[in-house]
Amino acid sequence: MIHAGKARQSGWKDQMPPARAWKGRAGRSKEALAAEQDRAAGGRRMRYVPVEGDQYALASVELKLLPRTRRIRAYLRWSEKGRSPSRYLGPVEHDTRAANLAAGWDLAKAKGLVGARPVPEGSWAASDSVRSVMRANRGKDTKPELRLRSIVHAAGLRYRVSTRPLPELRRTADLVFTRARVAVFVDGCFWHGCPAHFRPARKNSEFWTTKIAANQARDEETDRRLAEAGWKVVRVWEHEDPADAARRVIEVVHAQP
Repeated sequence: MIHAGKARQSGWKDQMPPARAWKGRAGRSKEALAAEQDRAAGGRRMRYVPVEGDQYALASVELKLLPRTRRIRAYLRWSEKGRSPSRYLGPVEHDTRAANLAAGWDLAKAKGLVGARPVPEGSWAASDSVRSVMRANRGKDTKPELRLRSIVHAAGLRYRVSTRPLPELRRTADLVFTRARVAVFVDGCFWHGCPAHFRPARKNSEFWTTKIAANQARDEETDRRLAEAGWKVVRVWEHEDPADAARRVIEVVHAQP
């Protein structure tokens, strides 16, 4: 693997390494720091270190400058039972922090310290990548929902969020206009089988085909039950343009008596 940044063979003999080679920018969020580690490791799934038994911990590479020798050293760190163990990986000698982090991860992989977690026996997700996708699909406050809500709110409409239109029916709509009796659902392309973007999983395809079909049947039942109770249902796909979807919602709300 070739990393960005010029590699040095014998450290910085005549001057200290530049801060950009090892020091991160102050004030970054935890999410930004995690993303930096994910990129350097080649993906989050490659950041796991085995700990006690069959357990795994998410590790990070830390860069430290040794002023006396003018060298940057890489360490692997993780959390385990309230402790923060570390393992020395070796010196890194690139001009950028990104390249040195990547070099540190390469050292950790070469030593057999990190890698992807094995799939638990009987897991419904056949791989780490599938489980990552599932975790990324949040139940509420997704980006499409937030954009839609922002536009609709700016248009002067008020609504309730993540509420059951019918208290006795266990169905939660993303936006609920109680006076107009309009329920809006923002449907994820994977979970609800979007005809434009849904692609069946290659592994456990029978399971996922059955799962998505059940979700679609549930959606149809929800629409029917709400219509019978006098509600208007608007369904928005997550891939839709938020402005177009918002206009559709606004038109339906205004059209209600």
